[in-house]
Amino acid sequence: MAPKIPGKYNVYAPPKALVAPLDWGLGHATRCIPIIRHLLAKGWEVWLAGEQPVQSLLQAEFPNLPWLPLDGYRVSYGATGWGTALSLARQVPRLVRSIRAEQQWLQHQMSIHRFHLVVSDNRYGLYHPAAYCIFLGHQLQLQTPLGLGKHLMRRLQYRFINRFDACWVPDFPGAVSLAGSLSHPEQLPAIPVRHTGPLSRLEQPAAAPAQPYVLLLVSGPEPQRSLLEALFLQQAATIPRSFVLVRGLPGRCRIPAVAANIEVYNHLPAAALQDKMAAASLVVCRSGYSTIMDLAAMDKKSILIPTPAQTEQQYLARHLQQQGFAMWCSQAGFNLNKALKDASLFAFRAWPQTPASLLQQALDLDCTLALAGKVIFEKEFSIESAHP
Repeated sequence: MAPKIPGKYNVYAPPKALVAPLDWGLGHATRCIPIIRHLLAKGWEVWLAGEQPVQSLLQAEFPNLPWLPLDGYRVSYGATGWGTALSLARQVPRLVRSIRAEQQWLQHQMSIHRFHLVVSDNRYGLYHPAAYCIFLGHQLQLQTPLGLGKHLMRRLQYRFINRFDACWVPDFPGAVSLAGSLSHPEQLPAIPVRHTGPLSRLEQPAAAPAQPYVLLLVSGPEPQRSLLEALFLQQAATIPRSFVLVRGLPGRCRIPAVAANIEVYNHLPAAALQDKMAAASLVVCRSGYSTIMDLAAMDKKSILIPTPAQTEQQYLARHLQQQGFAMWCSQAGFNLNKALKDASLFAFRAWPQTPASLLQQALDLDCTLALAGKVIFEKEFSIESAHP
């Protein structure tokens, strides 16, 4: 018989929630920010988990929230498209070990903190029978090269997702969709699926005076983050326009020497990035989904550059250009000056806007279920080794 966790929930204390984003780039952390804000507004005691640089980003936004160290998946890319594909394939066994390790980590943390609610952004091992566990992810249909093994990958993915209590999809529930078939697959997981609308830490200001600069955003795993940054710096220096470059490196201090027409920041907190994006005439960035949600929230014209061999980003870039919401270019042979000229002729459509009630409805429902199942009835539970 598995050992029981001693003690009971304190019904007089605020309910406790754990929010743990994946470390695969900073986007998983940024899209958790509106969730954390809503939980705090509802009176929940929120704990955060992860490792650097996610910790630097979230603690800059929420300096008073407690932090639990949790190893990330530590994915790395190759310097070329094929190199990235091979690198990801080689890392699969380690990713499986990471999922098992975070499952054991959560078992231990539950014995200490007894969380009522766990919000896991794309961490497949953060489920536990004594907490109400939500899997947050927009990609319910994994993109594979040439579509090979698509249905097999979905079955394997749903095997993990179905161990959670609910699945939140940060996209619109209807035909207008930012993620297309990624968030609206032919078959959904067996657990309740709730579309929260796109999740962004940014809000479009009432009036933002346009400035004559282009905002360059760099993000994602290495070495592709550094390769894109070098590409931007080299080409922007030769163009008679003003640029603002955000390197996506929270916690760094040193700023590289750059041309006079380029203003550089290692990282910008939400409020500062919101101001810079609102005033920019155009944004050039990766087509990561969290970045796309920020662009939608700010209704910004953009040029998307998918990470080489990142099939999800390639699909998103093509899908959004087909919808008219953004323009995209390949990193191979990318010419910033030509892309800016092409963007001046592109017929951009306004981004669809998210009803604020979608996230609120999901939170109200699942927070109620979490409390009903774990506090009112004080469900007895045991820690069992649940290996994927």
